[in-house]
Amino acid sequence: MSIPGPGPLHGLRVIELAGLGPGPFAGMILADLGADVIRIDRPTFTGHARARLYAMHRGRRSIAVDLKAPAGREVVLRLVETSDALIEGYRPGTTERLGIGPDDCRARNPRLVYGRITGWGQEGPLAMTAGHDITYIGLSGTLSTVARHGERPVPPVNLLGDMGGGGAFLVIGLLAAIWESARSGQGQVVDAAMIDGSAALTTMLYGAMAQGRWKDEAGVNFADTGSPYYEVYECADGRYLAVGAVEGPFYDELVAGLGLDRAELADRNDPANWPALKEQFASVIRTRTRDEWARIFESTDACAGPVLTLTEAPEHPHNRARHTFVEHGGVIQPAPAPRFQRTPATLRRTPPAPGDDTDEVLHDLGYSESEIEAMISSGAVARDTAPIG
Repeated sequence: MSIPGPGPLHGLRVIELAGLGPGPFAGMILADLGADVIRIDRPTFTGHARARLYAMHRGRRSIAVDLKAPAGREVVLRLVETSDALIEGYRPGTTERLGIGPDDCRARNPRLVYGRITGWGQEGPLAMTAGHDITYIGLSGTLSTVARHGERPVPPVNLLGDMGGGGAFLVIGLLAAIWESARSGQGQVVDAAMIDGSAALTTMLYGAMAQGRWKDEAGVNFADTGSPYYEVYECADGRYLAVGAVEGPFYDELVAGLGLDRAELADRNDPANWPALKEQFASVIRTRTRDEWARIFESTDACAGPVLTLTEAPEHPHNRARHTFVEHGGVIQPAPAPRFQRTPATLRRTPPAPGDDTDEVLHDLGYSESEIEAMISSGAVARDTAPIG
């Protein structure tokens, strides 16, 4: 288990303008790694105690600010002066109209890295239109790959666009730009678009198509449920077994675990045999429960294992041994990843309700008690009113 420590990003300060999906995910990763992430929430969202249960908001402080108020805008710009990066996920041009765009911020801090996360990017015919994960990965081609042959694509929740193609790529861009800024003394805008990031996730497939190893058709390839050795099979109890025995030795162990004789099976290298092989495997797997198969394949190289639910996953012995999931603030959730030898990532703060840390952050910026009360009275900032616990 991680030993509480400063984390590899200790000393880094990031401002997160509150949003949904990829921006908060990026803020969570940075906070997990030790950055001081200060979330700018809206005053109208204060008073909601259940916000303290939203695991993706863990690790940061929250200050509630009216960005349309001059005094509120000044709070953000004063934060910018001592920060390394800012994250915003509004439509292009919004922060410029609020007076906290890249030029406004870099006038206060030339080395600031300004991270922008959107679905379509900062320019292009669709830049100003609304969208969601499902539409971004639809246009990037990524969604077309998540389907069985002859069936419609299945949206993978919002994992490929918001989180993988969005938030994760934003973190990569921010850290790269911060590295460069430390050497040049100049910040820059990082334009992270979910359509770009999710497209980047398919690079392997474009290479495989060029080599003739992948068809631009879902559910007919070796790793998209087309083959019998990369598939999800239903078990006797209605639960599922995930099989990924791509390589020959792994396939041999799979076949042996199923109680079949490979010499009697059709050639797995001929796609024409895949439907029949898949049905053979399916008929055998339907004879036992998921957990029975899990025990048979446990500690083998068959690359076969149970499909666990979100509730089951934290209880699996491997996940428990690695502390892959933790309880934090009364909520079971994934632990920070990846892992560091000397500077482990650690969960420190529980998710704040909007405005939980308004007074603390303003005091850190040098505002006096009377100035803070005046801004609260005017509505420029707010403190949370929901009881803790």
